[in-house]
Amino acid sequence: MSESRIVRAGVVGAGVFGGFHAGKYAGDARAELVGVYDPDLERASALAAKHGAKGFDTLAALIAECEALTVASPAIHHFEAAAASLASGRHVLVEKPIASSVEEARELIALAAAHGCVLQVGHQERFVFNAMGLFQVPVAPKRIVARRMGPPSDRNLDVSVTLDLMIHDLDLAIALAGAAVTKVDGQVDKGRFGYPDIAEAVLTFENGCVAELSASRVHHERDRKMRVEYEDGVVDVDFIAKTFENTTPYTLDPGFADTEMARDSLGANVKAFLASVLDGAPVAVPGIAGLRALDAARAVDGARLYGS
Repeated sequence: MSESRIVRAGVVGAGVFGGFHAGKYAGDARAELVGVYDPDLERASALAAKHGAKGFDTLAALIAECEALTVASPAIHHFEAAAASLASGRHVLVEKPIASSVEEARELIALAAAHGCVLQVGHQERFVFNAMGLFQVPVAPKRIVARRMGPPSDRNLDVSVTLDLMIHDLDLAIALAGAAVTKVDGQVDKGRFGYPDIAEAVLTFENGCVAELSASRVHHERDRKMRVEYEDGVVDVDFIAKTFENTTPYTLDPGFADTEMARDSLGANVKAFLASVLDGAPVAVPGIAGLRALDAARAVDGARLYGS
């Protein structure tokens, strides 16, 4: 399509990630930020005003003015906003997790297909691995070990640590393995507020790959690392430092941290979304990827409690 065409975009949710997405649309030459919807109109208006846009007091009013929307509301509200947008023929970039349940995720995928809409999921870490070149390795790993830890926060307490933190590594492991998950084992704690704060999971894939993942949002510090083991070497990734060590024969980009895709993975996500909407580019993280990660996360949530 023509480079001159502009996507009229809106943002659902005026929290931290809503603010990030609003800024990306406002700063992109291929988009016009129309406005922001949040149940708190004052908050929506304040965020929108920063970018010369409008705060909307209903989701329907924002949808009516837009061609594409980012859903960055709390996870329990993802389905409602994404479904309403897709049913109205709007393209949707939904932050992770795609929805609260596997059934909801399937319905979103069906709605996108029925209305010919782009449905992209905000698994930003994929763009870091793309910049590194890890997804271009021609063979599947044999084993993946990852940990994603963080200190207590007042954010995302409406979902489990699997949907808050581990889901990043679940998505990456599934994408790297390139095969169906055949078994999920794990254990979780009771959590402080009714949802697990600590989780461990072991995923077995159809091709024999095994992923061992752990996550905590009550850790004393941030610690986010992944080891990807191949027959002929290992790649150790530090997500916080944005560095890796590689003993495999496969070429990875040692300067990946300086690429725009890795420096600003959320911005890369938005650019990829706009390219799919405007140019018909393949969807970077399609709905089915969000469903697979969510399905695995829900299996972990249903695992046994520690000590049981």
